[in-house]
Amino acid sequence: MRLLQNELFRRSSEKRPVEEDPRQLHLFNEAEVSAEEKPVTEEIEVPAHTRQKPRRKPLPEHLPRVEVIHDIVEEEKICACGATLSRIGEEVSEKLDIIPARVQVIRTIRPKYACKGCEGVESEGGAVRIAEPPPEMIPKGIATAGTLAYVATAKYADGTPLYRLSKILERYGIEIPRSTMASWMVMAGDRCRLIMEMLQRELKSGALINCDETPVQVLFEPGRANTTDSYMWVFRGGDPQKPVVLFHYAPTRSGDVPREILEGYQGYLQTDAFSAYDQFDRPGSRIVLIGCMAHVRRNFVKVIDARGKGAKKTGSAEVALEYIRKLYAIEKVARERKLTPDEIRALRKKEAEPILKEFKAWMKGRLPQTPPKGLLGKALSYALNHWHKLIRYLEDGRIPIDNNMAENAIRPFVVGRKNWLFNGHPNGAKAAATLYSLIETARACGLEPYQYLRYLFERLPFARSEEDHLALLPQMLTPEQLTRSLQ
Repeated sequence: MRLLQNELFRRSSEKRPVEEDPRQLHLFNEAEVSAEEKPVTEEIEVPAHTRQKPRRKPLPEHLPRVEVIHDIVEEEKICACGATLSRIGEEVSEKLDIIPARVQVIRTIRPKYACKGCEGVESEGGAVRIAEPPPEMIPKGIATAGTLAYVATAKYADGTPLYRLSKILERYGIEIPRSTMASWMVMAGDRCRLIMEMLQRELKSGALINCDETPVQVLFEPGRANTTDSYMWVFRGGDPQKPVVLFHYAPTRSGDVPREILEGYQGYLQTDAFSAYDQFDRPGSRIVLIGCMAHVRRNFVKVIDARGKGAKKTGSAEVALEYIRKLYAIEKVARERKLTPDEIRALRKKEAEPILKEFKAWMKGRLPQTPPKGLLGKALSYALNHWHKLIRYLEDGRIPIDNNMAENAIRPFVVGRKNWLFNGHPNGAKAAATLYSLIETARACGLEPYQYLRYLFERLPFARSEEDHLALLPQMLTPEQLTRSLQ
């Protein structure tokens, strides 16, 4: 019951206070903690640093400035001696002023021409000549590239359901049903198919892919009840400096999905312990499966949560978490020192490998003394059963210790799902996967989502060749390019 209450009501963070001296765990005389249960290894020293006093961040330079001068009255500019005061400086303070979104109508005017002499009789092109309408994302629709980008950003980046967005637009005197906006998103996603194919190729160009999946409810799936779970998969890979975050909707959670997406890929794949990925953990596979230490830690955290607040912090779960804390301390040192992958691999070989060996030996000793169906027994079994995948991160400094990059990538979808709850049709789920991919990849590449989508939707209708489409990928753009395009 305590574990269930924690799952429902406690904060999701797994951070826990660290004891000032981990050896204090062993001052308590409990049968569960023996003299051998001490994760004593060489301490990792983090260089001391000086705390800076918090201060307000300056407002961005690119925002327009409106100057308002508050001056003293003219009478006060005369000194008591009769001389006029001289201006010697000024005090400047900046405040943020927000003006609601501006809505405008773009009128496209195409003049018509006709010959009054022959009235078009001698012309092969017809009596009336008029320019072809410019290519658009949605031909004959009222939505411009900016409107599509606004709606997509509001729903998929900010988690605003379309019915709420419809109410917001009503305040501007604009009536657009949510069904119309849903159709816009489906059509926009469909127009980006070639971009998605290129992102999928880019995903497999790197040495590491992180993968995760989460359930989503989709209505009107053929042959399935509306309450049946479908899944949104996320893959993060490609160039680590400008990664690809690829979302993929599938009605099932079977291993066919990652096998199809990763076809032709050769490298590391980091996931949780879900059985759909076991197909890659076999001899001769071109993919090397990597485990996630965060899931190991999560299982031991559950042991502590199930005890309640009044329990003493002296059990085996605390010992396991202390081992894991030391492993993460090594990763923190590597990040702070900005080590290269080769230097990270050497650091792990020296510092982390001995801890992992001791951690494994400790767990093997504890497992026979622990009920296998209890939370502690399940945590120990999980770690030992997947141990060969958990320690593979030692092989390459480019591999993280856990799969948090994939979990962080899928978090915006999970947050949005709490608001819009379900997709109304499989076509909507496919469009959502496409637009989430574009938005989260743009974010990962340092681009502002609305600016990128507007840039993409304005130029995509004019793209003809593969080079044209390639130039529209987030990896090919910079924030400065997007800013200039909006000016």
